[in-house]
Amino acid sequence: MTIPDKTSTEAYLRYTKSRSLRASRGKAWQDLKAWIHEPLRTTDALALPAVNEPHLAWTFSGEVEFQEREGNGPWVTHRIRQGSFFLTTGGGPYECRWKALTPEPFLAMMVFVELPLFNRALEEVFGADAPKVRLRDLSAFTDPDLNWMMENVRGELMAPRASALRVQGLAHLIAMHLARHYAEIPRDARGASSSLPGYKLKQVTDWMESHLDEPFDLAQTAAMAGLSKFHFHRLFKSATGMSPGKYHVNARMQEARRRLRETDQSIVAVALDLGFSTPSHFAQVFRRETGLSPSDYRRKR
Repeated sequence: MTIPDKTSTEAYLRYTKSRSLRASRGKAWQDLKAWIHEPLRTTDALALPAVNEPHLAWTFSGEVEFQEREGNGPWVTHRIRQGSFFLTTGGGPYECRWKALTPEPFLAMMVFVELPLFNRALEEVFGADAPKVRLRDLSAFTDPDLNWMMENVRGELMAPRASALRVQGLAHLIAMHLARHYAEIPRDARGASSSLPGYKLKQVTDWMESHLDEPFDLAQTAAMAGLSKFHFHRLFKSATGMSPGKYHVNARMQEARRRLRETDQSIVAVALDLGFSTPSHFAQVFRRETGLSPSDYRRKR
């Protein structure tokens, strides 16, 4: 199956390698979309497209080792269990894989907050600064208040007929909770100095661009900036508009395009020089990023 960079909330489930158990339907669910699903117990790397709407993944049964990464970045490992959340805010596609650690079913619920409602919540919390606000991406966190809201959303999903008033109330509660507790104005958007100074950003990007043959290492680049992996990832994305892993992929592709245009170096040599394990992996990433195979790109130079 071809994985698009972005898809709709309605189409997202088909890419998740899971069995839908219950999905929101009808007029009650205008501001909130939700479904309960049972993912496979184990999966290899799975590419997932982005969606525009902020959404939550909530595990309510099972315990799983979950790994995720962006681009060719390192795999980040989480242990998720009943009550664990992922908050995803759009951006680009990413890869994940997981394996169940316990015999009970692995069950989760996805909840998508429609953008008009979420934007109203941001305006209520931040006023005129709402357009500057960014919602944080978070993995494998817990939140007792949000857990209570998810239990109630699940109850409405399982009800013979969902209450429009109750679903609407829950949608507003969730949107406001996300706006109050997980949204922020980036420091540079406030006019304050960035927590990632320009010289540190340049030091990191220069290092990445001179080590394109090496696998991207989030821990190493964060250490160069003197930050934790989480804060470095957030501040780098705030400064550049993309994650560190995506920046590394883009730098590799820029150099690959230059070599294919300006030199007669073989495609195999370009792939190996830029750190790809096989020419086929290089071709796959190149096509995903440029829309052309390396050989087609070279013919068009």
